Amino acid sequence: MAWVGDHLFSYAQAMVAGFTINCPESGETVMTDLREIGPTYYFAPPRVFENLLTQVMIRMEDAGWFKRRIFHKYLDVARRVGADILDGRPVSAADRFQYRLGSLLVYGPLKNVLGMSRIRVAYTAGAAIGPDLFRFYRSIGVNLKQLYGQTETCAYVCLQPDGQIKLDSVGVPAPQVEVKLADSGEILVKGPMLLKAYYKRPDATAESLNDEGYFMTGDAGYFDDEGHLKIIDRAKDVGKLNDDSMFAPNYIENKLKFFQHVKEAVCFGNGRDYVTAFINIELEAVGNWAERKGLSYSGYTDLAQRPEVYELIRECIEQINADLVADPMMSGSQVRRFLILHKELDADDGELTRTRKVRRKFIAERYGALIEALYSDRNSQYIETEVKYEDGRQGRISADLRIEDCKTFPPQAGSRAA
Repeated sequence: MAWVGDHLFSYAQAMVAGFTINCPESGETVMTDLREIGPTYYFAPPRVFENLLTQVMIRMEDAGWFKRRIFHKYLDVARRVGADILDGRPVSAADRFQYRLGSLLVYGPLKNVLGMSRIRVAYTAGAAIGPDLFRFYRSIGVNLKQLYGQTETCAYVCLQPDGQIKLDSVGVPAPQVEVKLADSGEILVKGPMLLKAYYKRPDATAESLNDEGYFMTGDAGYFDDEGHLKIIDRAKDVGKLNDDSMFAPNYIENKLKFFQHVKEAVCFGNGRDYVTAFINIELEAVGNWAERKGLSYSGYTDLAQRPEVYELIRECIEQINADLVADPMMSGSQVRRFLILHKELDADDGELTRTRKVRRKFIAERYGALIEALYSDRNSQYIETEVKYEDGRQGRISADLRIEDCKTFPPQAGSRAA
């Protein structure tokens, strides 16, 4: 449990409140373990919630047409009114009846499959969770909330109170916690939960605590009119395109990862004319899709470069572009070109942290040739990459990667040009 979240929400809370802690046997057995345990209180990083949803969607694609139609019909009802019903807001009698019917036919069985039938409250932290993913769980009746904090703050900065859940915020400052914004937009934090110092690292302590005793989180954000904190991205990652449009890569990446066929995304655009993206496909989901289409493939690299798969991913990206154009702050950040990587990004190769966060700088250096190709007029680029296998052996993977364009949309009134 090399994560402050588990120390706080497992060990510490169990000691204070007295509950039974259950851990999955492995990453592959999470869904089975959830159903077996039936937790009432659940805590996991966004990646786990993403994987659970992906597995559900894969199973639904294999279902008969009638089941698929019922599933999507009542999922639309849930998206429209589910979160309001969960928060106790007024909903019309007709919608409430439709939702109850959906609970009987879809949401109840779905929560049972996910192992979430008994959950009273679920929390996620450790990375930003996409609003679409967040909305999905709340819409089917799972009381999922976001937390905001860092290891240095004992994962305790902002909380989402009952009845005050916003899909695009991390809530309000927790009791006894003071949060303010620097002129640069960086989030500064002070409170009794703050670290005293890094162990035997006075230089790091001096860099992280300012003269007023505030911890500099490294995250950029802002407060809305109701005092809820909204995280844009890591402060060091937020930039601008050449036309001065805001570029917040994590915001775009989280929207892309809501699609079951996208496992990981890395966007580029700071100081450039437009936004581009690396995509990792979700092998199980895309492989399942390919089998239904009668497409044969020999492995991840082969499947990732199929024209049909590129068309599938292009449709996902263009849906995101259509969403972004409605956001005045992000309309200029529509993805214009993309490629699908020949390998999955891996923590063993230094491309991800152990909590599955993208190591953006490392990826930019390792795949610099691919980035430059995205900003050229080329439609392919050869790449050869060294990889580390689970048994410790070293190997190399090479491929000639396709590069393709996406449709972008003109800005709506009041938005900056894309």
